[in-house]
Amino acid sequence: MAKVTLGERARYWFDNTMSRGTASLIGWLAVVSLGLIVMVAALTLWLAPNEPEGVAHAGEVLWIALMHALTPSRVASDKGSVAYMLVMFAGSLGGLFIVSMLVGLLSNGLKQKVDRLRRGRSVIVESGHTVVLGWSDQVFTIVAELVKAKASQKGSVIAILADRDKLAMEEDIREHVGDLGRTRLVCRTGRPTEPHDLALLNLAAAHSVVVLSPGGEDPDAHVIKILLALAKRDGVHPPVVVGLTSSRNAAAARLAGGPDVHLVDSDDTASRLIVQSSRQSGMSVVCMDLLNFDGGEIYLRTPKKLVGVTYGEALHAYQTASVIGLRRPSGVVLNPAMDTVINADDQVVVIAHDDSHVRLATGEPSVDESAMVAAGKAPAEPERTLLLNWNGRAEQIIRYLDGYVAPGSVLEISTDHPKAGANLAGLRNLVVNVKDCDTTDRFALEALGVGLFQHVIVLSDDRFEARHADTRTLMTLLQLRDMQSVLGEHYSIVSEMHDESNRALAEVTEADDIVISDTVIGLLLAQLAENRHLADVFGYLFDSRGSEIYPRPAGGYVKTGTKVSFSTVVESARRQGETAIGYRDAGARNDPPHYGIVLNPSKTDPIVLGEHDSVIVLAEH
Repeated sequence: MAKVTLGERARYWFDNTMSRGTASLIGWLAVVSLGLIVMVAALTLWLAPNEPEGVAHAGEVLWIALMHALTPSRVASDKGSVAYMLVMFAGSLGGLFIVSMLVGLLSNGLKQKVDRLRRGRSVIVESGHTVVLGWSDQVFTIVAELVKAKASQKGSVIAILADRDKLAMEEDIREHVGDLGRTRLVCRTGRPTEPHDLALLNLAAAHSVVVLSPGGEDPDAHVIKILLALAKRDGVHPPVVVGLTSSRNAAAARLAGGPDVHLVDSDDTASRLIVQSSRQSGMSVVCMDLLNFDGGEIYLRTPKKLVGVTYGEALHAYQTASVIGLRRPSGVVLNPAMDTVINADDQVVVIAHDDSHVRLATGEPSVDESAMVAAGKAPAEPERTLLLNWNGRAEQIIRYLDGYVAPGSVLEISTDHPKAGANLAGLRNLVVNVKDCDTTDRFALEALGVGLFQHVIVLSDDRFEARHADTRTLMTLLQLRDMQSVLGEHYSIVSEMHDESNRALAEVTEADDIVISDTVIGLLLAQLAENRHLADVFGYLFDSRGSEIYPRPAGGYVKTGTKVSFSTVVESARRQGETAIGYRDAGARNDPPHYGIVLNPSKTDPIVLGEHDSVIVLAEH
């Protein structure tokens, strides 16, 4: 290697300093400006020592040279000898270049700073904020629900970090969510798997963190990598709520995230809701009402006045809230035995429309003994269910359905999907048949004899892009509804969709239940981000073991057509070992957004339930 000369070293040093950015360039410009001023002052003292008139010493000449360098136009007012004028002109000309370069550097530096801010690369200085890591369609549901939850809070902040353009994220959220009220949205561009990018969010001061499962192949691997990055951070670790696609990755995610992570199994939750909705019309609407921040919400309370009282007696304890269970040191139990005594370390689980409505009632409940009915429950009989289409969660749905139905029940799978009916060994109660069928074809559907089935489940076909799959689902629903109208057939229909915007279109089909899986998971993540202690409550609700939500005929509780208070309904259900939380008006079953579902009505409000109406209860299946 040739020996490096002194000039090359100087040039290399100069190049390095020039590449350090705006501050370094301005520093070099200051050095050049100082050199110009000193040179002009020296030439003036040498070539025109007595000029300008009235100058007493060299300091004043330096000042004049500085003013000419910074204000080149001053040369127009100069007077003196030719030598003096030439020196001042040269100084002003040099100053013109220096000032121009300074303006350009400042402009460029400011532009770079603004671009950096627009790219979302500055550190957040917030506390008590909710952090969302990653980007998927669920982000719109989560932000919308958090905005509702924080509507009464001043200075609430939602911070989002995703590998997308900051302005694009903000624009998408404004378009889908609309007015954010008092909540401030802060978006940052970065990769949630990089510790350096996570440092932008001030996680140590955050209230909670939501990790979203992205689309594409193997999304859970991306989620687990984010959890590893969060776990490796120094300092305080806020609670983390994670949406996983597959329960098979739960153990790895729990190991990666540590004890502060709560996992939401998207496929498992959606599968359970589809099965429960297929058997109990209105179940999805009830769950959506409990999960969002619009209607009834779930709260945990520790009222000292209820210590020593039985659970059955506590059902009448609140005027505008409904008791649904207990959170005990051993875990959550909904609709426990009516003689269960509430202990000092128990929390009461209630449904209320607002936190301020959870107040103990005064006086005795208004119960009409003559209006109550004690109807026995019919024994379970074999059922026939039709499953249209197939996707990755179909196997899980069938296995959950197998746990609900009576032995000898039939499940008919009708689709042209090549994987339909695979991996179904070990079913105990279901007899499964698979038929090849184009589920959008009217004649193919009629050939299935749909009227022979009590329940129809329409899944989203995973061979198609989400929008197209929803379109095919809508076509199938329209065909089924028209067949019901023409042939006079009666069977429940529950359908699965991807896009919430298609719900309004699907309402034309009058489907009994429409499960938007992404929306359900987004609502659940938002609830747990606000209060992670509700995880056990929702986990119990979606589990097939223990008590679940059932809309049951109103005639099994009170005399139909008779005006009664809801306290009477609660008492009648209590005597049957059930917890009543609302009712469904059959006449409004097709009216959005609640489809006739009324949760947590005031216990003194008079209601008249018809023979086609239902009482919504928590009960053993």
